[in-house]
Amino acid sequence: MEERIITSVQNARIKHVVALQQKSSLRREEGLFVVEGQREIEHCIACGYEVVEMFSRSEECGVMDEITTIVSPQVYGKMAYRESTEGLIAVVKCKDHSLSSLLTPHSTLLEKATPLIVILERVEKPGNLGAILRTAEAAGVDAVIVCDPLTDLYNPNLIRASIGGVFSVPTVTSTSQECISFLKAHGIHILTAQLQDSYEYYDYNMRQATAIVMGTESTGLTPQWREAADAHIRIPMLGRLDSLNVSVSAAILMYEAVRQRRIKK
Repeated sequence: MEERIITSVQNARIKHVVALQQKSSLRREEGLFVVEGQREIEHCIACGYEVVEMFSRSEECGVMDEITTIVSPQVYGKMAYRESTEGLIAVVKCKDHSLSSLLTPHSTLLEKATPLIVILERVEKPGNLGAILRTAEAAGVDAVIVCDPLTDLYNPNLIRASIGGVFSVPTVTSTSQECISFLKAHGIHILTAQLQDSYEYYDYNMRQATAIVMGTESTGLTPQWREAADAHIRIPMLGRLDSLNVSVSAAILMYEAVRQRRIKK
């Protein structure tokens, strides 16, 4: 019989959860990740993820009681990656995030005449990627494609920053070349955000099928994206600094697409 109340931080199940929080290699190997907080867990479940076990600091958690194990406050403190998570932690199965998942029967991406996609090349900070996913959810973006990723989609900081956006926005990973081929094959216009050889973002028609491509703050986009682009766009820099945080830049461009698409023709 499994232990229903855990009071030791040395318990093997507790150590497993802590390891999943800390190690991206283990998350990939086991196809599992950790979600904290009632709001995030409920959103995760609503988006079709499968919870395999739950831990609660209280005997009255009210969420999936049949698979919930009660833990002491000390044990919960050991497991939790952040504070103020309503005393709930879930271990969840990962989904398929391959580029081909955008072409499965349940995907509606290509059913739309003018999908809006955000592409992120080699963005390495989980907080930035999470913030972009949060904005993508709010802006109704149809998909986010992370090319040549330097962080995994289930990093705890990413999940926290996305406020669940990583669960509800169709998000996949691929190489840049695979992504370029995918976009070209489906007639999706590629807009690269860059300072060089570009014009201001609000002068380009984003009502058509559009992919907005962002690179890292330090090095920008690689040449393969610049060469593949249908247009190069930039956000005007009117002060002394020549760049914005990538999540801020992405938000500006996403909402320009929203603005254009809401204008009556």
